[in-house]
Amino acid sequence: MAIGPRLALRQSQSLVMTPQLQQAIRLLQLSAAELVEYVDQELETNPLLERDESSGEGSLNEAMGNADDRSEEGMNIVDSVDEQPDVAIDIDEGLTENDAAYDTDSDATGSTMVSVESSSSSGGSFDDMQSDLEQTLSEAEDLRSHLEGQLSLTTMSASDRLIATALIDSLDESGYLASDFDALADQLGASVESIESVLETLQKFDPAGLFARDLKECLVLQLRDRNRYDPVIGALIDNLDLLAKRDFDQLKTRCNVDTEDLRDMIEEVRALDPKPALRFETSVSYTVIPDVIMTPTPDGGWRVELNAETLPKVLINNQYYSELSQSGTSKEEKTFVAEKFQSATWLVRALEQRATTILKVSTALVAKQDAFFRKGVTFLKPLILKDIAEDTELHESTVSRVTNNKFIATPRGIYELKYFFSHGLTQGDGEEATSAEAVRHRIKKMVDDEPVDAVLSDDQIVDKLRQNGVKVARRTVAKYRESLKIPSSVQRRRQKANDLPPT
Repeated sequence: MAIGPRLALRQSQSLVMTPQLQQAIRLLQLSAAELVEYVDQELETNPLLERDESSGEGSLNEAMGNADDRSEEGMNIVDSVDEQPDVAIDIDEGLTENDAAYDTDSDATGSTMVSVESSSSSGGSFDDMQSDLEQTLSEAEDLRSHLEGQLSLTTMSASDRLIATALIDSLDESGYLASDFDALADQLGASVESIESVLETLQKFDPAGLFARDLKECLVLQLRDRNRYDPVIGALIDNLDLLAKRDFDQLKTRCNVDTEDLRDMIEEVRALDPKPALRFETSVSYTVIPDVIMTPTPDGGWRVELNAETLPKVLINNQYYSELSQSGTSKEEKTFVAEKFQSATWLVRALEQRATTILKVSTALVAKQDAFFRKGVTFLKPLILKDIAEDTELHESTVSRVTNNKFIATPRGIYELKYFFSHGLTQGDGEEATSAEAVRHRIKKMVDDEPVDAVLSDDQIVDKLRQNGVKVARRTVAKYRESLKIPSSVQRRRQKANDLPPT
């Protein structure tokens, strides 16, 4: 075979990530705080961009209608789950190479505005590859992050995880629970028994003593964690008022101990931490600001709208651009001005499309999980990214980016959008699938409610689920039971007969 140069024709396909498309992807996956910081950086580096200092009053639709001469594609507020916004950005389809071909002379006067109000808060950098000292300090683990890290390693159903998140949000600065269980049960649509069951799990988290309802319970939790709780020291905890009065003679009588033993117990109690959360007080605290607000309407539907406080508001000074373009500057300066104008135009358009896409996906989620918002956590439906992608005609990767680090304020609390996704069990015969998390919740409730003399086997749980319209195999029940750390029926029968707590 001869070796030499030759000509060949080859056909191939490739996806080119234009700078504009990269910018759109970045903006779509940013959280609200990160978006504000990114826009602030653009305002510092682009002389054609300005912050809108107007009061921002008026409807979001009216402001979006002023977005430039392309404003017929402006974003609409969704008044109910049946309505859909007009424009959304899909990472795979929304932007093309031709979109960069803006006529820089067609909008030489006036201003181009995207109607979203800026917040003064700041967050981490949008670029995961970059890190600075301030970002490192702001990411120091606070109490919430510490508890959420432990929660992510705990096997728990979706409904119980939502309850756990609500309990974490209810902690005060000392680590005590500050919420009323009855009110929390009404808000979440869950039973008080379910909340108390989740609380038992959370009270085992580190540091010991968190999620207590009073000082006595806080100390008992720490003693149990150290395996030092017994009836004698329990009697001391029950008489903390006598300890405060330094009535040692009465304490010795109540605890039935001598002076030396009492002294040892008092030293042990004094070594406990009455406010276990204060060790996190130097950490940076933050408040979750929802990106989307959901409220009920008089006709029984839902109104879904963007939170204007989480969206930056910027203007393009077209008049300044026109003056610079017509001035007698050098070719390099004109090129610089043209590039900055194109960058500013793309930023405005990308912000508008980002807002529209978030609203569109949020509206579809509300429509899918309507039963959850009306009836509670047990009615969480099975949902995957593909379902929302089909409803919104977006790509699954786009839906994934939109739901990450985006929050919605609902009548039941503030949730991250990705919390509403869970796999389901196919029922067959045209029946609607049941959420796997809902099945776990039912199994747990059955076990919690079973009497001592009628412990349910896995087969009996299967029969009860089928009576309620849930078709599930015995091995699936066993798998879910084990994931919930529920012992077998033989172990539970032995435990209940001996009046022992589950291990």
